[in-house]
Amino acid sequence: MNASAIGTFATEHRLPSIGPLELATNRGLLAYGVSFVDQYRRAAYFVDKILRGAKPSDIPVAQATKFITIVNMKTAKQLGIGMPASLLVRADEVIE
Repeated sequence: MNASAIGTFATEHRLPSIGPLELATNRGLLAYGVSFVDQYRRAAYFVDKILRGAKPSDIPVAQATKFITIVNMKTAKQLGIGMPASLLVRADEVIE
């Protein structure tokens, strides 16, 4: 994904954009996605189980459990969009 080009296009055309985490850091309005740090930790847990002798087919499939929300207030101000305080409080990161 070319987050920089998408973010630039969206702000130039005054379009609010919501997408993966790298979009918010590239002029996107909002981003929502999995925590890659958490995913790597969970992967290490499964690798450890396999190295200790567990058969991969016996290990249950795991879904992501931690998600991150990023709000880009610079872009919100450029677009003239107000962000509710409840969203800003819940966001993991707010770009000023």
